[in-house]
Amino acid sequence: MAQRTVLLILFDGVQSLDVTGPLEVFAGAELQAPGSYGIRTASLDGAPVRTSSGLTLAPDTSLAAAPAPHTLLVPGGQGTRSPAPALTDWLRRHGPHTPRLVSVCTGAILLAEAGLLDGRRVTTHWAYCDKLARDHPSVCVDPDPIYVRDGPVATSAGVTAGIDLALALVEEDLGRETALTVARHLVVFLRRPGNQAQFSAQLAAQTARREPLRDIQQWITEHPAADLGVETLAARAGLSPRHFARAFRAETGTTPGRYVDRVRLEHARRLLEDTTSGIEEVARASGYGTPEAMRRAFLRTLGTAPTEYRRRFRPAHTP
Repeated sequence: MAQRTVLLILFDGVQSLDVTGPLEVFAGAELQAPGSYGIRTASLDGAPVRTSSGLTLAPDTSLAAAPAPHTLLVPGGQGTRSPAPALTDWLRRHGPHTPRLVSVCTGAILLAEAGLLDGRRVTTHWAYCDKLARDHPSVCVDPDPIYVRDGPVATSAGVTAGIDLALALVEEDLGRETALTVARHLVVFLRRPGNQAQFSAQLAAQTARREPLRDIQQWITEHPAADLGVETLAARAGLSPRHFARAFRAETGTTPGRYVDRVRLEHARRLLEDTTSGIEEVARASGYGTPEAMRRAFLRTLGTAPTEYRRRFRPAHTP
């Protein structure tokens, strides 16, 4: 098996976890399968860099002396706001010849500045999706997934999503068992699917200003199997269905139906990950009623069936 060189770019203002998270994944995979990865870090001139949190990182080499990588990983951080022109130029020259381009968080901004994302579907940290789309209209920015694969380019959302993406790449290179072993050593849930939303339902929706609507949000979360139709929720809030639906959307940024869908999906995912309950029991407890209804929801949102989701994402020793 040919060794894959992984080159991580360092620069002043880089987010340290964007570097160390994926680095630990690839290093863990190398321990499991020696000779799989040659991991190098490089800054523009080979000098140490200071991360956004004040940590100093010493690179292995300069970009000029770095080996041609199989996987080029560009992390994010405050330093992507005003990147050194020489760094952008280096990416523009070398990016097109790299078999696999990867960005974590706002590292996508650097790839876009170098013209490496034109015509591709990508993602980045939710707070910078609008900026990326506005500054680079030729790039198709999807703000929802934790990571996106488009040909040889893989982009991820903030911080921990870089670990998810790195695990997915290890699974692609070395197989599921190696990726699973690395995930267990890092004490993370095996691997989240790339099209999982960056936010939980509670984070994706704004918290309502008015107390009755806030209480309804909390009640939905605590009772996913209850009757959560608009009429029932409106009655609980003491509002007419029409007024409730309009107020809920105005204050949370989403409709009651979409909010309920997200809560139920998250509840089902947690049960599949953390319990040994049967599929039918999980479906009832999550408010789907039938396994088929839950299956359709999983396929529509996550692109995988509940049984496959459980196989992939439940730890081996589930309480």
